[in-house]
Amino acid sequence: MFDNSSFDNHEGVHFFNDEKSGLRAIIAIHSTALGPSSGGTRMWDYPDSVSMITDALRLSQGMSYKNAMASIPHGGGKAVIWGNSKTDKTEALFRAFGRAVDSLQGQYWTAEDVGIDTADIEIAAQETKFAAGLTTGAAASGDPSPVTARGVFKGIQQTALRAFGSDDLNGKTVAVQGVGSVGGYTSQYLAEAGANLVITDIDQEALADIAKRTGAKIVAPDEIYDVEADIFSPNALGAIINEDTLKRLKVKVIAGGANNQLVVPAMGEFVRRAGILYAPDYVINGGGIINVAAEISGSYSRAWVDQKLDTLIETLGTVLDDALESGRPTNEVADEIARARIAAAKA
Repeated sequence: MFDNSSFDNHEGVHFFNDEKSGLRAIIAIHSTALGPSSGGTRMWDYPDSVSMITDALRLSQGMSYKNAMASIPHGGGKAVIWGNSKTDKTEALFRAFGRAVDSLQGQYWTAEDVGIDTADIEIAAQETKFAAGLTTGAAASGDPSPVTARGVFKGIQQTALRAFGSDDLNGKTVAVQGVGSVGGYTSQYLAEAGANLVITDIDQEALADIAKRTGAKIVAPDEIYDVEADIFSPNALGAIINEDTLKRLKVKVIAGGANNQLVVPAMGEFVRRAGILYAPDYVINGGGIINVAAEISGSYSRAWVDQKLDTLIETLGTVLDDALESGRPTNEVADEIARARIAAAKA
């Protein structure tokens, strides 16, 4: 693990195995400089354990940066569960996961992410108080995905403003990759703004539902990169902006809710050279963790969430402007700001 290219001086990486329930999980804590770590739990059928570890490391580092940019009192952490979210879920598995979270005694707070829904987290919450995104409780706020999507939509507008000279999305063509929780809500916002949508996903039922509600055109998963569009919005898994896919994109903006969109940070420079303006993923998709932070505080306030979300989108605008003025890739500018905030907290 220490030789993994994604290991970034993580404070702790915890492995959990529960033979009875079949739980195989990793909770990675990147930093607690800003406060207890928080980040969602992902359930995915990884091809091997190295892929699982790498995903946990990348996602937890991203949460440190995301929480820093969102100006919330939380460090970065992430949990991953190895399994098929369609066939392997059981109450025993999520109870075992809840006990795993609880064993860290508040160093890590969990919530929903890819493959995990509110019902799963509520089972885990029967074994630990360090869970958010719940539907019951004094500060419960439910699934944070709609807030994430609202931030992604606002972020797309901010990026479009700088790429096209206007934040009006009416008539713009947006290629949306992934129409699950975040991508589905984002698609609805885009359609309401008058955008023309081309969508893809491996979930045919979700595709049909979003297409019916938005009038979107459906394409096969690999065809999304070849769509003649103004904006590419990735809202599925990470590492989808790489040397091969970048050559195929015919867009001026990349802005979406997926984590770790660039296969490696250096890809940001190649995106810049291609004349594409990229909204750093951990900045544009921070709405959900803001919502979670409000719930963790014990006194949920929608007004506080909205104010924090507006401030986050202003921060995104600052990142984009600084990058355009300096001729640097946007992810480099965002990383610099995030690292400075974490370093200041450590000091």
